[in-house]
Amino acid sequence: MMIRANKRDEVLSSSSMWMCTSCYNCIVRCPRGLPITHIMHGLAHYADRLGMAPEDQPTRKFAKRFWSNLTKTGRVNELKLGLSLYFMNGFGEGVKTALKMKDVGLGMVKTKRMNPMEIVGGHGVKDKAGFQAILQRAREIELAKAARFEG
Repeated sequence: MMIRANKRDEVLSSSSMWMCTSCYNCIVRCPRGLPITHIMHGLAHYADRLGMAPEDQPTRKFAKRFWSNLTKTGRVNELKLGLSLYFMNGFGEGVKTALKMKDVGLGMVKTKRMNPMEIVGGHGVKDKAGFQAILQRAREIELAKAARFEG
């Protein structure tokens, strides 16, 4: 309703789209078949690009850390991602969180989902240059679309 009411700044500075967990329940249940999850992601990305996204949103912090982790090697390094999330609110909070999550971490190590020896480099895609080229091309397409939308 806020979008239809032309409340652009209020929409883009809202925390609503950062609360989306991408479960797609809204799309499945929407009687009009609207791609609500895609709209939420698009609004969040647009708000971020314009510098209007709320800085304190945990979902936004996670998304930025996840994307940064993924784009370096083409795969997520769960250990690095987890540690960066645990310690993003300070050392003391990180230690508390790490101790609380130790059973999950040990389970991931046992099932070979996480390797503590990969903290430095981690595993990645074989063709990192190709992966980076794909990301760069996607950015170019996105910027071209944004220019058409904003122009």
